[in-house]
Amino acid sequence: MTLLKVKTKYQVTLPTEARTILGVKEGDILGVVVESGRIILTPKAVIDKRLAEGLADIAAGKVHGPYKSVKAMMASLHQNAD
Repeated sequence: MTLLKVKTKYQVTLPTEARTILGVKEGDILGVVVESGRIILTPKAVIDKRLAEGLADIAAGKVHGPYKSVKAMMASLHQNAD
């Protein structure tokens, strides 16, 4: 068991061993759950709502392209404008 110290403003530093096992890098987001007297940290992927909507559109096939040229893209835009 590795120990860590609660510092000013209740900050803690994850030990290297824990960071390595979790694959945590600087700037990553961790979810925190307190359960039965334990603190459980889980790496989380945070995604912007608009980006999530765009990815859902792609998955649903609501996109056009890729295009071979700007001319082809413009023709598609004009065709689908109605």
